[in-house]
Amino acid sequence: MASSPTNDPPLPPVTLDPIAGLLSYIIPGLGQIYQGRVGKGLLFFGGLYLLFFYGMWMGQWRNVWLPDTEDLPAVAFAGTDMPGAAKAISYRPQFLGQVWIGAAAWPGVYQYIAFDKAKDEGPIFGKFQRMPDEKELNDLQRNGNKRWDLGWVYTVIAGVLNLLVIYDAFAGPMFRDPPSDWVGDEHEEAYTAAPRTPVPAAPPPPPVATVPSFKPPAPPVEAPAPPVPPTAQGGA
Repeated sequence: MASSPTNDPPLPPVTLDPIAGLLSYIIPGLGQIYQGRVGKGLLFFGGLYLLFFYGMWMGQWRNVWLPDTEDLPAVAFAGTDMPGAAKAISYRPQFLGQVWIGAAAWPGVYQYIAFDKAKDEGPIFGKFQRMPDEKELNDLQRNGNKRWDLGWVYTVIAGVLNLLVIYDAFAGPMFRDPPSDWVGDEHEEAYTAAPRTPVPAAPPPPPVATVPSFKPPAPPVEAPAPPVPPTAQGGA
């Protein structure tokens, strides 16, 4: 049985939006705001930044950084020593998840590039997202009552969740507007309200002749015999 036709608009083809994806990487939710989905963008912005900076606060603002690898042992992968940032990430893989939060983790990249072990603070950002020295790191882990470790877990979760936000902005909204040339409900209502030329009614069908049914006559009913007088039944 064929289904009845629907008045749903045809969906336009999906168009990828790399600019929106890039904006949501820089600041979570910015790509959605750029696409006009302001409420969704603000929700992503507030939720992920709250999670990320709350995690940094739990770690006393000292749990997002890349280590300086100059004095660290070499790390080999497939028989080849890993250079520069790859070696630093191998010693601190947490940053590989944190960096997806975008601009909020860029000070850690800058502190890694401009790191000078002869100075206690880095340029511009001071100690913010700068690698702590060994004594400070031991104090944070020993005196933090597990809050320091739990804090960087929150920052990693925020960065990984922003990957989904980036994909949402890159792929575009799930519900898309119909094409401009589609005849929708408004056109249909206007067409229904317009006067129409009356269509003459079809003539009624001719009467169908019926054949009367034949019933045979009922058989005649015989009258009962008259009673015989008692004198006629015996002699005198």
